[in-house]
Amino acid sequence: MTATSSIHGMWSTRLAFILAASGSAVGLGNIWRFPYTAGEYGGGAFVLVYILCVVLIGVPIMMAEIMLGRRGRRSPINTMRALASAEGRAPAWQLLGWMGIVAGFLILSFYSVIAGWTMGYIFRAASGLFTEIDATGAGEMFSGLIGDAERLLAWHTIFMVMVVLVVARGVAGGLEKAVRILMPALFVLLVVMVGYGMQAGDFDTAVAYLFEPDFAEFQGKAGEAILSAMGQAFFSLSLGMGAIMIYGSYLKRDSSIAQNTMIIAGLDTLVALLAGLAIFPIVFAHGLAPDSGPGLIFQTLPIAFGDMPGGSFFGALFFVLLLFAAWTSAISLLEPLVAWLVENLSFSRVRASVLGGLTVWLLGIACLLSLNAWSEVKIFGKGFLDLFDFLTANILLPLGGVLIAIFAGWMLSRASSSDELQMDDGPAYRLWRLLIRYVAPIAVGIVLLNAVGVLGWIGLG
Repeated sequence: MTATSSIHGMWSTRLAFILAASGSAVGLGNIWRFPYTAGEYGGGAFVLVYILCVVLIGVPIMMAEIMLGRRGRRSPINTMRALASAEGRAPAWQLLGWMGIVAGFLILSFYSVIAGWTMGYIFRAASGLFTEIDATGAGEMFSGLIGDAERLLAWHTIFMVMVVLVVARGVAGGLEKAVRILMPALFVLLVVMVGYGMQAGDFDTAVAYLFEPDFAEFQGKAGEAILSAMGQAFFSLSLGMGAIMIYGSYLKRDSSIAQNTMIIAGLDTLVALLAGLAIFPIVFAHGLAPDSGPGLIFQTLPIAFGDMPGGSFFGALFFVLLLFAAWTSAISLLEPLVAWLVENLSFSRVRASVLGGLTVWLLGIACLLSLNAWSEVKIFGKGFLDLFDFLTANILLPLGGVLIAIFAGWMLSRASSSDELQMDDGPAYRLWRLLIRYVAPIAVGIVLLNAVGVLGWIGLG
């Protein structure tokens, strides 16, 4: 049933797909979340477990998601409907596509707000506001930003306009052109920041911290650390939200899914490690705590940049890097919704992009207001931003990952998956099938159960 192309367009080259999928995967999760998560669980030991999880869990599921997208050649919803019909499975499998689009929609609504923080910090760093700042000042700067609803709205609006402008131009004219510029620029900026860390920071300590596993750091929290590594590996690859599936639908038939996936996963992991090598030398050189949590980027690093030679310039450069990472991920989050609007409601691409972006923008306003004016408004004890974050990261994405693994491993026939992956029934295919049928769904299922508190109830969390 494989169509030769998508009505939305196709990637012109294999490199374009790799850059786009890597751009989707590389985001704030790699440059913001990975370093502080590694810091919380002792560095090298966490990194080793994380890389194993990428190989054993992330790669098989990414291969499956690209495979489903290319075989369906439609938006995630219509792809799952068509594949379920072709394989004689229940039409309810299209709900997997709906879950992905809803997850991406909710993520983008608060992702845009956080990207707005990044934009605000570019100008704060460039204007010298980090100079000789202390912990109290850094905390007040961040609190002042998230407490200013009007300023957050301005940054949120600018970022969503940037996203819509790219997506509205289509696959070749928008997505591909953007990633061909942004991804190389992101890597150059990251390498520059690593070089800066080598010159101005404690690089040797950072290398030892990241690459010399000390499992003594796992004492008393090994289970928690392993679950965190599994979750980070899954989420950092942008799985379960429809983005990789829709990008796979634009991939040419003669391009190897297995090879592309290995390259994308490798680039994604490389960016995470380079981010650690850019951040931790600065942190260690100034005696700051590597386990500062989510505040590592927005409250800890400004202190270090403010006390370093060229700190204003390199601080601004670092937040430009964060912005590029956020932008490449954000366009992939809007694309599945836009594709569905074009397919099902016969919208033009521009109209679909504007409508989708406007809806996300409106929902994002609730997220940014939950940080200030609506801080007292709680749903299940959480503000809008925290609620959307919890629903997506802890429920929708892992559930989507489990269902992708189940459909690809159990619902899709062996002949169909072998054909689309372009693998004969040899060792490589059998290994993938083993991982996708058993290892990946069980592992991600454990992450899901842990996230919703089930493991704690039965004494395993």
